[in-house]
Amino acid sequence: MSEPRALITGITGQDGSYLAELLLERGYEVHGMVRRSSTESFERIAHLTSRLRLHQADLLDPSSLVSLLQAVRPAELYNLAAQSFVPTSWVQPSLTGEFTALGVTRMLEAVRQVDPGIRFYQASSSEMFGKVRETPQNEATPFYPRSPYGVAKVYGHHITVNYRESYGLYAVSGILFNHESPRRGREFVTRRISEGVARIKLGLDAELALGNLDAKRDWGYAPEYVRAMWRMLQQSEPTDYVIGTGTHHTPREFLTVAFEHVSLDPADFVRVDKSLLRPAEVDTLLADPSRARRELGWQAETTFPELVKTMLDADLAAQERASGRRRGGPGTR
Repeated sequence: MSEPRALITGITGQDGSYLAELLLERGYEVHGMVRRSSTESFERIAHLTSRLRLHQADLLDPSSLVSLLQAVRPAELYNLAAQSFVPTSWVQPSLTGEFTALGVTRMLEAVRQVDPGIRFYQASSSEMFGKVRETPQNEATPFYPRSPYGVAKVYGHHITVNYRESYGLYAVSGILFNHESPRRGREFVTRRISEGVARIKLGLDAELALGNLDAKRDWGYAPEYVRAMWRMLQQSEPTDYVIGTGTHHTPREFLTVAFEHVSLDPADFVRVDKSLLRPAEVDTLLADPSRARRELGWQAETTFPELVKTMLDADLAAQERASGRRRGGPGTR
């Protein structure tokens, strides 16, 4: 029996790299879509490249997507590619819409043209809830996005539903709440904290500048969330799911756990930088993942303190390797 074949867009990102590992462990032939770019980084999948098949295509170019699907002929397609950093979406709102909204349509249309039997996963986001209408948020909670990114994700979500209902595609959206790991991009607040605290502990930096410290987020561990993606495409009927821990925390709490882990006081090092505040804030995101627990048999396992310490320990080790410094007591120089 031949290996099942999967295609991942955004394979070089945090989720794409963990999903590639999961699918390889499950015996898949894994293909990845990458953009031609002078700044493309393969750091997260460097340990996998000999086992992956990478192809150049672009969500802005419909013909390249059709050619990609004709060449790969996947059974499963995980669309994780997007402009995914919320602050950037205010600086580049049109480009965010092209990738994160219309890019979904282009990929779905390519699926419809090439092989409607492909099972399609769309990476939706808790940012779609924005100015939340109810807490916690479940699959029926109305959307009220508060950023160009959130607006684009709402479009991507609804166009996925539309293609499912209009053309009978097996197309699902995972409404994933924040999920982090040592592979998280350095621009995201959790990674800014873990790397910043590591650098302070090693005497490489003297302060850490952050924006809103009191926004509430439902933070989980990314390797667990890609298992939910895979399970969504194994169900008999295509269904959308909210994926999260069911608990929320603030950046201030993240700071507390991180600094305590290295025996330092955040009050000595943290500075609020108003330039890092969003034009429109999302105050509270909290998942109700009961449907995923009930129907997918999925639930988050890593606790918040475990997540913080995992990220910080990884950044401490990375900064030690890069700098030659070794962690000691407070004020290490």
